[in-house]
Amino acid sequence: MKPATAAPATEVPLPATGAWREGDPPGRRQWHRRAQPLALEAGGLLPGVRLAFETWGRLAPDRSNAVLVLHALTGDSHVAGAPGPGHPTPGWWDALVGPGRALDTHRWFVVAPNVLGGCQGSTGPASAGPGGRPWGGAFPRLTQRDQVRAESGLADALGIGRWALVIGGSMGGMRALEWAVGEPRRVAALLLLACPAAASADQIAWATAQVHAIRADPHWRGGDYHDAGPGRGPDAGLGIARRIAHITYRSAAELQARFGHEAQEGEQPRLGGRYRVESYLDHQAAKLLRRFDAASYVTLVEAMNTHDIGRARDGRRTALARVRARTVVAGVDSDRLYPLAQQEELADGIPSADGVRVIRSPYGHDGFLLETDQVGALVRELLEDAPQPSVRTGG
Repeated sequence: MKPATAAPATEVPLPATGAWREGDPPGRRQWHRRAQPLALEAGGLLPGVRLAFETWGRLAPDRSNAVLVLHALTGDSHVAGAPGPGHPTPGWWDALVGPGRALDTHRWFVVAPNVLGGCQGSTGPASAGPGGRPWGGAFPRLTQRDQVRAESGLADALGIGRWALVIGGSMGGMRALEWAVGEPRRVAALLLLACPAAASADQIAWATAQVHAIRADPHWRGGDYHDAGPGRGPDAGLGIARRIAHITYRSAAELQARFGHEAQEGEQPRLGGRYRVESYLDHQAAKLLRRFDAASYVTLVEAMNTHDIGRARDGRRTALARVRARTVVAGVDSDRLYPLAQQEELADGIPSADGVRVIRSPYGHDGFLLETDQVGALVRELLEDAPQPSVRTGG
């Protein structure tokens, strides 16, 4: 049998990368270009840094109503809105952003950047390096702190001295925590969802398996595949990585309830066909291949592995005690990737946190994305006590 990611002969082969590239429709993106190179935590400088970002609502004259939303591993700046040119998928938290929603754009100015190292308009392996060709395998290693420093430059450029709220889940939660610890005076309120104070051995192990799957693909070419042409990118490796990751994003109970031991309709697994759960994972892999870049995936996963809020800060408890924001820590009861014990460590260490709020969901880690009513209630709670914008800003 052909690999599940191989395109049928009648289909146009996938491009070598699913990244947004120069000349593609910009969609709702805006760009911030950093004037100076970015000094990296591991050493060296990253020149030519830019961040793609999107905004909703209007910034109040006193700039008191800005909310920063930080995406997870395979997310991007398109938090809200319909798919269209430049945006192959709908907003990943569309139910939370807009008039009358938890992040009401009549009151709040919502900012969502594509993370540094990402592939949807921000500087990353698929973007042009100093010589004009894609960075590829020469792209430097990043940490969460490097990414937050880049986002801090965006805030400066927008004239935002203090965020009314910083919110993020999973990888986005790691960056939200870095904001609150590294720049405590710039974060008034903080919502941490399904994230840890430091990556655990279990999380690093799952992530490392995904990275090895990508690098083992013969089309990886050391990360220098971006101009290789259609059908010549590391699609098989990225597809396997996505399958591994997606298993950890969902709960065992949900997979059993949805798919059981059933065969895909019209197929017999013992005779070369697929199980329904196998078909589901193939579908998730195929979707990602059309909108993501394998080298960005490696870059971001390895950055997540470095996450330790206590590094060079006298340990995690000392670091967490630096948080000054009104804080809500929440986790998903069925999350087997970032279990509630990790959120309990955050809540125990952050002075203003009052225990862990539990999101009830059968969906596992993905519950922080899917249970928008429960997440929205937490957002409203944090913003209830926020100072009101000086004017009604419009939608």
